[in-house]
Amino acid sequence: MELNKLYYFYIVAKHEHVTKAAEELHISQPALTKTIKLLEDSMGVQLFRKDKRNIKLTAFGKFLKSQLDTVFQLLNEIPDEIEKMKGIYENTVRLNVLAASGIVTEAIVEFKKKNEKVVFQVIQNEEEADCDITVTTNPESAARMSEFEKTSIITEEIYLAVPKERRYTDVVELDSFCDAGFVNLAGSRLFRNICDSFCEKAGFKPKIIFESDSIVAVKNIIGAGAGVGFWPAFSWGESSEDIQLLKIRNVDCRREIMIGFHQSERKTPICEEFFAYLTDFIEKKSKA
Repeated sequence: MELNKLYYFYIVAKHEHVTKAAEELHISQPALTKTIKLLEDSMGVQLFRKDKRNIKLTAFGKFLKSQLDTVFQLLNEIPDEIEKMKGIYENTVRLNVLAASGIVTEAIVEFKKKNEKVVFQVIQNEEEADCDITVTTNPESAARMSEFEKTSIITEEIYLAVPKERRYTDVVELDSFCDAGFVNLAGSRLFRNICDSFCEKAGFKPKIIFESDSIVAVKNIIGAGAGVGFWPAFSWGESSEDIQLLKIRNVDCRREIMIGFHQSERKTPICEEFFAYLTDFIEKKSKA
């Protein structure tokens, strides 16, 4: 059943007058009459009956019009709904944050102060590629390079965080902490894998006394004097007054934070603008 024929029927049914309907549709009256006849033949029922000089809907015609009232109302609303979707689409930034979540959150908050309409959708999924921007760290950063149209890589030094109540020199050997209890992010986090590799290079396996998915929990446990842990120089923010950050000299304790802009059809101005903003934001933090 052709939508065009149904629409012609609907306009005739609305007026119950072929001439007025033909004028609204900008077609000839004979062409309209022929279309209605074809529709009736295809359905096997009569939709109109003659009433003196006008026409009236039959029971079949009334039923069909009642059904089409909803159909054509929905069709008429489609342009407005598409326009709304377009507005949301053009103002949405989809982020996959696998590293440096704290500093990325700061950047989002600051960006929204000047761009109130922007909507952020944030996930944390290593397998997800259906997004606009991914923030990740090594070793995944090198492996995923081909996925991105644009990338920005920022190197971050990793310190050893210790309770301030214990006195240490500002520069230490990592292997001197082989017997210490370590407070780390959970094993599923990329940063944990990097930290474990530092200990492996220093010749020992860390003794984990506490692990959590929460960065805040890790910070608090170290500050409470329960153990030591690794602390990214700028992405975790400044240490508290209870924590001392020590430079590690015998192992190259650094990581790369990669911000990748995905290759996709979604190249909205707001996504590109936030990619540039986030890159600049993290670079400034790294130099501060």
